Amino acid sequence: MATTMQDEGKQTPVIELRDVDKHYGDLHVLKNINLEVDKGEVLVIIGPSGSGKSTLCRTINRLETIDSGQILIEGKPLPQEGKELAAMRAELGMVFQQFNLFAHMSILDNVTIGPIDVLGVPKEKAQAEAMELLKRVGVAEQASKVPAQLSGGQQQRVAIARSLAMHPKAMLFDEPTSALDPEMINEVLDVMVELARQGMTMIVVTHEMSFARRVADRVVFMADGQIVEEGAPDEFFDHPKSERAKEFLESISGH
Repeated sequence: MATTMQDEGKQTPVIELRDVDKHYGDLHVLKNINLEVDKGEVLVIIGPSGSGKSTLCRTINRLETIDSGQILIEGKPLPQEGKELAAMRAELGMVFQQFNLFAHMSILDNVTIGPIDVLGVPKEKAQAEAMELLKRVGVAEQASKVPAQLSGGQQQRVAIARSLAMHPKAMLFDEPTSALDPEMINEVLDVMVELARQGMTMIVVTHEMSFARRVADRVVFMADGQIVEEGAPDEFFDHPKSERAKEFLESISGH
């Protein structure tokens, strides 16, 4: 659904990585990564542990720096630091494995702090919008509680609402369900499915293969710091081209 506009003079990708390389000391964690994500596209990144998936996700809003290459947001290079970087970060929602909510603040305050402090939204407006978002993710009745009073699945849904409150151009999800108990995973994935349906541009690093098959426009398979293969979900899962992808899919098929 995201590629239909490309033929009309190709739109600028929302996110683009060009020849991105990164090392941790001697460890080469990202090797010549080239990737484009178009408006409204859901890109799911999968691969074995240690393949560079999370690092790739975290370079996109500069939580991790890169050694060489370029990252562009709507055609503009990612700023190095300062106000420009803060402004661009505000346009990319990020949801982590750990929920990163402010423990001492109510759920409502967790969702309104960004719009009020960063975007300058008046408090009443921010609160009204936050309540709508909390309702959308199914936790409106928890608004006055603090994070510790919520389950992991509820906290992660609050984290998604908090990102949405900033009206992001794209959402980055770094294994958003990996810290959750099995029965809470679907309640978070359901919110993400709904976001995808509403046209949110998303990059999702996940181990949830059924989610990848159901929601992704494109699956990217990484191993050893490289993009080994990418394609439509059915094509990738049913007919992987590389030996590495075949091995990976076989290793998880029993799970």
